[in-house]
Amino acid sequence: MRVSVIGGSTVTDREYGQARAVGATLARRGHELVCGGLGGVMEAACHGATEAGGHTIGILPGADPTAANRHVETAIATGLGNARNAVVVLNGEAAVAVGGHTGTLSEIALARDYGRPVAGLDTHELDGIGVEAVESPAAAVEYVEGAVTESQ
Repeated sequence: MRVSVIGGSTVTDREYGQARAVGATLARRGHELVCGGLGGVMEAACHGATEAGGHTIGILPGADPTAANRHVETAIATGLGNARNAVVVLNGEAAVAVGGHTGTLSEIALARDYGRPVAGLDTHELDGIGVEAVESPAAAVEYVEGAVTESQ
């Protein structure tokens, strides 16, 4: 399965650790990781995934694929700016949100509009939108695995 990991480009140490653990857990369980390809949560998740032997895909806002963080294995330049958020969530069967601000909020909304299950780890609390608040990186991965399996 391919999972989109979304979150802020500026993060706390806690958010970095959570995102790195999400990436590592996804990789250990055989999933590919797709993200926005830059820093913060995106870099942390890719770092964890590559350390655990996983594959990472970065959907970049700009036209330069070399702008990707060093842990992105497949960089896709779009030239779309924040509109690339739709491409990020469309390329995952589910999403895990870690922290984040308005960009993450837009990705959560897009993921839900496209019918993707979303696990939220210390992110926006959105009652009635369908974001499953979870307590740990492992719980986030378990939730999206189960939600995708149920929908098949």
